[in-house]
Amino acid sequence: MKSLLARHRFNPIYLAFMAITFMVGIAGALQAPTLSLFLSREVDVRPFWVGLFYTVNAVAGIVVSLLLAKRSDNRGDRRMLILFCCAIAVANAVLFAFNRHYLTLITLGVMLSAIASVAMPQIFALAREYADSSAREAVMFSSVMRAQMSLAWVIGPPLSFSLVLNFGFTLMFSIAALLFVVCIAMIWFTLPSVPRALPTTAMPVAEVSGLKNTDVRLLFIASVLMWSCNSMYIIDMPLYISSTLGLPDSLAGLLMGTAAGLEIPVMLLAGRYVRRTGKRNMMLLAVGCGALFYLGLVLLQNRAALMVLQLFNAVFIGIIAGIGMIWFQDLMPGRPGAATTLFTNSISTGVILAGIFQGTVAENFGHHAVYMLAFALVLVSFALSWRIREARAV
Repeated sequence: MKSLLARHRFNPIYLAFMAITFMVGIAGALQAPTLSLFLSREVDVRPFWVGLFYTVNAVAGIVVSLLLAKRSDNRGDRRMLILFCCAIAVANAVLFAFNRHYLTLITLGVMLSAIASVAMPQIFALAREYADSSAREAVMFSSVMRAQMSLAWVIGPPLSFSLVLNFGFTLMFSIAALLFVVCIAMIWFTLPSVPRALPTTAMPVAEVSGLKNTDVRLLFIASVLMWSCNSMYIIDMPLYISSTLGLPDSLAGLLMGTAAGLEIPVMLLAGRYVRRTGKRNMMLLAVGCGALFYLGLVLLQNRAALMVLQLFNAVFIGIIAGIGMIWFQDLMPGRPGAATTLFTNSISTGVILAGIFQGTVAENFGHHAVYMLAFALVLVSFALSWRIREARAV
């Protein structure tokens, strides 16, 4: 792995992809962790409306990304689409910085957020095309990029909670907007425009939806359930920490940052050993760790136990976030944009379900019941993943 990183170290485009992924990740990691607190405390809405916001936001994200996925794979400069989405992200952060009207946020804010969310999958799709065109090892390249996201989430959540608790939400969202402005400049001056590669006869092009393929369909459903569990945890945990356990708000940021930090070596090791173990076996290991994590949340509630459980959470998310995306791409050869968007849409669909489940369950049965449901869902995702074949690398 060290030799691979050494070969990439002096490649300015490689470093640009890493830096941009990190910056976009930081901007997102500032906004996402405290969103449920923002809606609950600043906008002053009940748990059901908090969950509904996440659901509507995810639905809008799916619709927008599907509209853009086919176009991004067939024509136009993918780099220009990324720039446009980052510009919209600036507007979205500014809106949340200065607006506290729920109806405005769930309409205009959701629309802007949906367009902005397309930036990250398109950055990964452009990176895959660059890796293929320059004969780079795509799995490791993607894993190192995904590690930048985790690094961003090591820094972002604790910083987000610190900014919010000490200076308020307006400053936090304003800093996020400034970070997106920096990203726009970096993308404009550093990222390449990669010509579309024509598929070979040995590598048939997958359908744009990919869902006609049984393995893709099973992987999509399993991924939806995995990300539903993760999203329920992210939405509910800041509220659970303060209202049910009576622990400091800042602990939520520390837990998120700890998990993200542990994800980095998990992703790098997964990228290195995936060819030896196979994507299927590695994904099954990840989902097994996810089951242990959510079972631990059901049974254990003290601060030290919550910190230890982040190791299982890190293995779970670290593998499914990197290897899961590559598995989609290998099952849909020749369509990296559509495959990456399908993976991203599995996350968004998971957020849809998570918003509904978390809001309804937390309001009617309490926050503890949310993690019991997550444990059940992750067991179903393990059973589905077991049925999916190992994909040939592309």
